[in-house]
Amino acid sequence: MRIGALEAGGTKMVCAIGNENGEIVKREVFPTTTPEETMPKMIAFFKDEEIEALGIGCFGPISPARDSADYGYITSTPKLAWQNYNIVGEFEKALQCPVGFDTDVNAAALGEATYGITKGLKNSIYITIGTGIGVGVLAEGKLLHGMMHPEAGHILLHRHPADTYEGWCPFHKDCLEGLAAGPALEKRWGAKGDTLTDRAEVWEMESYYIAQACVNYCMILSPERIVLGGGVMKQQALLPLVREKFTELLAGYIRTKEVTDVENYIVGASLNDNQGVMGCIGLALQAMRENG
Repeated sequence: MRIGALEAGGTKMVCAIGNENGEIVKREVFPTTTPEETMPKMIAFFKDEEIEALGIGCFGPISPARDSADYGYITSTPKLAWQNYNIVGEFEKALQCPVGFDTDVNAAALGEATYGITKGLKNSIYITIGTGIGVGVLAEGKLLHGMMHPEAGHILLHRHPADTYEGWCPFHKDCLEGLAAGPALEKRWGAKGDTLTDRAEVWEMESYYIAQACVNYCMILSPERIVLGGGVMKQQALLPLVREKFTELLAGYIRTKEVTDVENYIVGASLNDNQGVMGCIGLALQAMRENG
């Protein structure tokens, strides 16, 4: 079985061919410029491969509800050329195959749940912390949408007592993304995160914000495991600090076997940065089942 996967990001489009076992056999990356420039290249890539279905994990906001009038569209994205663009419709028309569609971070959550570290769990979340912050939620075995899809990277947090930075988010300033995404690190400390490895105060503050978020998600969504991915989480010192602060902030309120084993409750991503593409394969397989 040949399955197409598109991890559609704000800076690059990762196109891949795989199979139902999550094995990737071919991959090509295209810059995300405009639909007029980028779409023909991607369509040509997939058309030559005679795929049976395509899964798209897309930057957003998007409209993922099949019963909505604008299903399959990229909606109010800050990438103006892609605003109100029917990406699913264009691929369906060009490829004549089922197309699965969800957010890029939901795709990553599905990849981990299907092939990775949350396999076998019905309730888990995947948090990507990079240029932005997004959260993919698997609830009772299904990806969570609601009225659109969770925008859990924009929850509001208590400020760190030593933090004077106003926040990077143009909408909320000091939401999680505004305080803890990669651009916030750079603007607060005057350097990119990968050059700040030896600055303990940087990661102490960063872990405080991420741990707060994990406590909130633990309380609201009750996941059986929390996966932390994205470029910021490549700092080796960060994950142990997040676990430590999570336990402190939770203050013994929840005492399940999962939470008390915090090293297996808050974990790093497990699929060598392929979780998004592999999740797109899962979205394609779902679309095939829905189409009979």
